[in-house]
Amino acid sequence: MKVYDAIVVGAGSVGLPAAFFLAQAGLKPLVIDQFAGPGQGSNKAAIGGIRATHSAPSKIRLCLESIAVFSTWQETYGDDIYWYQGGYSFVAYREREERILKDLLAVQRAHGLDIDWLDRDDFLGVIPDLNPEGLIGGTYSPGDGSASPLLTAHAFYARARERGAEFLFRERATGIIRRHGRVVGVRTDKGGYATELVINAAGPWARAVARMGGLDVPVMPDSHEACITEPVERFLEPMVVDIRPAAASKNYYFYQHRPGPILFCITPEPPIAGTDRRETSAFLPMIARRMVGLMPKLAHARVRRTWRGLYPMTPDGFPVVGWARELEGYIHAVGMCGQGYMLGPGVGALLARMAKGALEAEDKETLEELSPYRTLVGGERLG
Repeated sequence: MKVYDAIVVGAGSVGLPAAFFLAQAGLKPLVIDQFAGPGQGSNKAAIGGIRATHSAPSKIRLCLESIAVFSTWQETYGDDIYWYQGGYSFVAYREREERILKDLLAVQRAHGLDIDWLDRDDFLGVIPDLNPEGLIGGTYSPGDGSASPLLTAHAFYARARERGAEFLFRERATGIIRRHGRVVGVRTDKGGYATELVINAAGPWARAVARMGGLDVPVMPDSHEACITEPVERFLEPMVVDIRPAAASKNYYFYQHRPGPILFCITPEPPIAGTDRRETSAFLPMIARRMVGLMPKLAHARVRRTWRGLYPMTPDGFPVVGWARELEGYIHAVGMCGQGYMLGPGVGALLARMAKGALEAEDKETLEELSPYRTLVGGERLG
């Protein structure tokens, strides 16, 4: 049985960066994935937004680390991943959203986020095409941005392989081999592999993987639908996020990708639990009304296609990252709640530090906040 320093289950938004950073740290990882290639599970359904604009210190830290990776990737490693630093904006047309956004500024700034509240006229200076009627203002964080999930997945995969990581595709993990309360290997439908470290990065399928080790993790998938238009001339810089709830939706967001198309997604309310990834006829009319109301210019954008992806959700809307107490050598890196793409590089680098026993002071605070053993109440205020 071939021996590896670590086995990562899942070659997606978290598993690929984890493999890269593990290999970069001098370890020899194996990544096992049931799909045909890197990023072919939920990762390819991501629309590409990358923000550190969150309400929790753990996610702010991880995403600031991610942005440092995304923004310097081409310069450092040579791959053009379509990084574009257009920023993020959260709009406020009602006092409720104004209060939420302003209340969060203190914690966001305290943890290193470059963000400001802009009143109506200044906000329209950043996003001139917003509907001005009733607009109060919004927050703007210029350091956020976007990139291509598919190009990023291939870049992490290629650079991880250069550093000695191995990948097995079209191979499904079927069991975690244990001996005396610790990990000693992984079984698949095609063989077995020895290791003393298993990282569960299986996204929507994380709960099934945890159960292979006699564990459980409260990750349940639900479906979110997205869309892309034909490319148009650049007119929009930041991602625009509207957290106002409406009929059948909790919030929605859109941005202009570097090559020109508009990408957008909506958070359904109530959630659409399960693994159904078939697109629906209800999505486009629902989100189109909301988007055109917010930005009338979008009425002229021509839709190219829609699709659905799976968000691996937790009860409190935060990831689950940490060592399992019940099984030595097992790490949860799951429940990214639809933000795996933006969290991935930060989480991957953290996993490498965990594997090497080289945690930094802030890592311990992050792991405490995302602990598998925390009380799962509350929630991410910005979705």
